[in-house]
Amino acid sequence: MKAWFPVALCTGLLLAQTVVPKGAPKAGEPDADPGRIVLDVTRVNMLFTVTDKKGRFITDLKKEDFQVIEAKKQQVIQQFTAESDLPLRLALLVDTSNSIRDRFKFEQQAAIEFINAVVRPHQDKLMIVSFDSAAELVSDLTDDPDALAKSVRNLRPGGGTAFYDALFYACRDKLALDQPRDKFRRAVVILSDGEDNQSRVTRDQALEMAQKADAVIYAISTNITRVDTDGDKVLRYLTSETGGQAFFPFKVEDLAQSFENVENELRHQYNIFYRPEPLFTDGLYHAVTLRTKDRKDLIIRARKGYYAPKL
Repeated sequence: MKAWFPVALCTGLLLAQTVVPKGAPKAGEPDADPGRIVLDVTRVNMLFTVTDKKGRFITDLKKEDFQVIEAKKQQVIQQFTAESDLPLRLALLVDTSNSIRDRFKFEQQAAIEFINAVVRPHQDKLMIVSFDSAAELVSDLTDDPDALAKSVRNLRPGGGTAFYDALFYACRDKLALDQPRDKFRRAVVILSDGEDNQSRVTRDQALEMAQKADAVIYAISTNITRVDTDGDKVLRYLTSETGGQAFFPFKVEDLAQSFENVENELRHQYNIFYRPEPLFTDGLYHAVTLRTKDRKDLIIRARKGYYAPKL
């Protein structure tokens, strides 16, 4: 029997726990949570990936190659780094609803291979949240690949789909906690068909929490029908808005390659810091455009904006 309890009490619990995103704002209401996540008052960071049109990573660019535009004004880049070795803080969200039952074994094995490849002991930490009719913390943030693999093997499919609740919880109550923000790379890896029919929060509330936690979202679709679904569109939307990418394997055996693609993304990124001018402290979302100055042949994947603090 699953134990129900408020999200605020689940930090630090290591065993599987059912997560109810209490304290989440109702649709159309502002985030009134007194412990809400905000950015540093004076600077914004942009973690991003650059590839050519064939998908090959470009890793030799300099600060002078980029422009940051906010409020129709070019911003001054304060700091620029090529981040290949930042410690990772990852959330692996695994769909265990009935809709993926027929290919669940393949998903488990692909997820375990990803964990073994990406988690570096004493440096990276990964957590596992499963979701069917409720989101469940299966394994808290840890650098122990064996414990994580065991948690994945113990997963069993069944029930509805509380996808957005799982994303909201992982970002608000876990990924955002390690400080300072710029010392860790945060990402959510979603293994799902993108459908949701049980969540208490909306898609955009879950996305907002990911943006406030500075988490990049990656998704691996479990839809292998080759028919574009509403769930596929949701996965594309969430990943695009945060600077990540969605992968759509043609068959379940290709899941391992998709996980390898995510791992490569995490190891080939740049980071830019800038101080917004003018500086907003209105608690609202502000759009940002990041582009290369003279390289029209390159593709940048970065989040499209940030939530300013409210003072």
